Amino acid sequence: MPRPRQAAAGFAALITVVVFCAADAVARSFPFGPRTRTVNDLGNQYVPFHAHLWDLLHGRADGGLLVNWQSGYGSSFLPDLGTYLTSPFAPLVALFPRDEIDLAVYVITVLKVACAAAAMAWLLLALRPGRWWAAGLLGASYALCGWTVAAAVYNLMWLDGLIALPLLCLVGEWILQRRRPLLGVLVVTAAWLANFYTAYMATLAAALVLLLRLALSGLPPRRKAAVAGRAGLTVALGVGLAAPVVSVIYFGTTHASPGRFTAFKPVGTEDLLARLLPTTYSFGSPALYVGTTALLLALALPFHRAAPRQVRAGWTLLVAAVTLSMQWGPTHLLWHAFAAPQGSPYRQAFVVCALLVMAAWHSLSYGVPAPRALGAAAGLLALLVAVASRSGLVHQIAWPVLLLAVAGAVTGLALLGRATGQGEWRPLRKDGWRSLGDLGTGARRRPALVALAAVLLLATQFGETVATSAVASRLRLAHLDDYAPWGERQQRQAEAVAGADGWPHYRTDPGREQTVANDPMLVGGQGAQYYSSHTSDVLLRTLTALGGGWTSGGRSLQSLDNAVTDAIFSVGARVHSPPDPHQSRYPETGDRVTVSRQDVPPLVTVRPTTTAQPAFGPSPYRNQELLLGARVYTVPRVTVSADTVSARCPAGSEVYLWAPRFWGTATLTGAPGPTGRFRADANRRAAMQRLGTVPPSGRLTIALSAHRPGVIPDGAVGCLDTGALRGVVQRLKATGATKVTVSDGTIRAELPAGSTGTAVLAAPRIAGWRCAAGDAAAEPAGDYHGLVSVPLDGTSADVTCTFRPPGLRLGLTVGGAALLSLLLLAALGAVRRSRPTITVREPSDDRRPTIAKIA
Repeated sequence: MPRPRQAAAGFAALITVVVFCAADAVARSFPFGPRTRTVNDLGNQYVPFHAHLWDLLHGRADGGLLVNWQSGYGSSFLPDLGTYLTSPFAPLVALFPRDEIDLAVYVITVLKVACAAAAMAWLLLALRPGRWWAAGLLGASYALCGWTVAAAVYNLMWLDGLIALPLLCLVGEWILQRRRPLLGVLVVTAAWLANFYTAYMATLAAALVLLLRLALSGLPPRRKAAVAGRAGLTVALGVGLAAPVVSVIYFGTTHASPGRFTAFKPVGTEDLLARLLPTTYSFGSPALYVGTTALLLALALPFHRAAPRQVRAGWTLLVAAVTLSMQWGPTHLLWHAFAAPQGSPYRQAFVVCALLVMAAWHSLSYGVPAPRALGAAAGLLALLVAVASRSGLVHQIAWPVLLLAVAGAVTGLALLGRATGQGEWRPLRKDGWRSLGDLGTGARRRPALVALAAVLLLATQFGETVATSAVASRLRLAHLDDYAPWGERQQRQAEAVAGADGWPHYRTDPGREQTVANDPMLVGGQGAQYYSSHTSDVLLRTLTALGGGWTSGGRSLQSLDNAVTDAIFSVGARVHSPPDPHQSRYPETGDRVTVSRQDVPPLVTVRPTTTAQPAFGPSPYRNQELLLGARVYTVPRVTVSADTVSARCPAGSEVYLWAPRFWGTATLTGAPGPTGRFRADANRRAAMQRLGTVPPSGRLTIALSAHRPGVIPDGAVGCLDTGALRGVVQRLKATGATKVTVSDGTIRAELPAGSTGTAVLAAPRIAGWRCAAGDAAAEPAGDYHGLVSVPLDGTSADVTCTFRPPGLRLGLTVGGAALLSLLLLAALGAVRRSRPTITVREPSDDRRPTIAKIA
């Protein structure tokens, strides 16, 4: 028979997997039904990043750990790796077929939630002895809390923090008991490597729990200070070992685009309390649901006389204080590492859920609360429900689910109390079990009653949690953007990209009609598209100046289908797909995927040296010419009416419309061409789009269909002389690199002999690039209008550029120091343990004590 902690952990994990999958089956969600679960950033970021990890692990990615050459024309990958992919679960994607990447991410999600349940169940029995199956139920309550099912299931890297919190609290218990110091440091390191963001929150929570445990321990102040010191050292060493990743992430954020942040506004009391109830959902309020049984037990703790007064007061005040801290701006910011969240504001809600479960365990571990205590808890719950009923988050389905859950929880606890005796406990046996499978006092007389209570509590938790998770899955689809899992569209795109791929001779862009915001990582190719918390500010500013579009406040950059920018960035092949039929805002226009090809310069070109580089101006057409090095556009005067834009241009030139603040469609009348779709608001900017060819008359009219009020700027129309562009491309090819080789963070280009001027690499000049011409020493790369550049003096026939992400050297130094310190401390501990110890035998009479030396 397994020991209680192993049994509780296994039981919690089993319950969690069954409930999690059952909820998705009820909601008819992937992989158990036709509804997609790929919403918001799960579709746009996390699935594509895991697909890129799959490619890396199978040797199929363009780039390596240092540079991702597929996204943003070359982006730093280590910050993304540390933010999204350093979880120990992430490499499991390699075990699945590439076209089952959505299933791989789902399985990883389920495993993470199950491990969180197991970790919490283990912790509860470490905090206080109790019934193993009850610890398993409460462990599952924590893992399947409202924060998990409403927010974290589509932000799966946050789930590492859900696992980290109970593990870090367990480290605190080891520190209290002076046990496993080395393992404690490694647990802290693993938590911060897996996801430093939620690990930071979990570390704060574990520190609060340890401080409370110290306050209740009865230790003298000196012993308490020693414990606090050991805890601080453990965290410092653990975070120090994780520094090579954490420092790179930190410096990555300092160079990232600013994004869009909103001022924090606390939710109303009714909404806050409503999120404690089953089947409530919203994007902007803290999801605090932990199940009715756990909530009742936590509410009963202040009235549970079998528990010591200090325990009742301490845990109750801690839960209340942390809950209130979410509602006050300064402490709310503290929970988020002093960086305002972009998106859902209450990402620390899992800490309150954990504390509620721990309080519930302390209530139950001292015996089932007496009827008076349960009655008081029921009264508090009724008051809570009365206030929460005024919230718009409580829907009709909540009432029958809540009534059944309350009835089941109260009945189950009452039966358990009757079967085991209120507040009575039998001591643990030497093997860690209580009599009759740890069922409590009186179990020998009424085991069936205890079993009935356990089944009733399990059924209650199963029903309300399945309902809560299923409702959240359905409502998410109504409130957030959603994306189809891998299917025929993505397969056709991937095949088209693979058939046209010529990297590093030229880039292949997966297309303007994107399926998700990180199409290059999902379906292949090397494009401008890139969505990450680390999207560089220099890339954002450069593409915006060239007429590019973006969403998410500049964190999600889009492909720019433009002949000039394709020449600048060496995009020699471009995939064209119909609008994604899964996006309901677009009509389905067919399923044909085509590829267009263009003669482009190599990745490294040579430009003449200028005394001063003029800055980008307001016109994207002139900015493109500045970066190209030649005049190729006519930018005419335009006449704008309510629904048309008119202008005159040379016949046969290509018409482009730049309308970054327009939402609607645009069509060139009287000439064949694509319909331009523009979408712009406060959070997004529409990209420049090609509309067709100027008719022989030279007079062009663009018909507009606005979906909402917008603005057409001066200089909105640009007419491209394609013949002039071809001539510029031929000159850049003639003077550019004759051979380019790329390997992860190094790119080497061979140039024509005697090249002078400036070598320009068609990649954004993000921090970390160092370049050298010939055998010269590498120096920080130059900046050629946002691109990497190297000065040439005519004596070198090649240039080499290498990339090292900012913060890596500092992180390695700190990590090495932490490792050395840990080894020294381990050696000192081994020496101390090997030394003879001196013990003093207490005398049996008035004689002096005897000193015995024990080897």
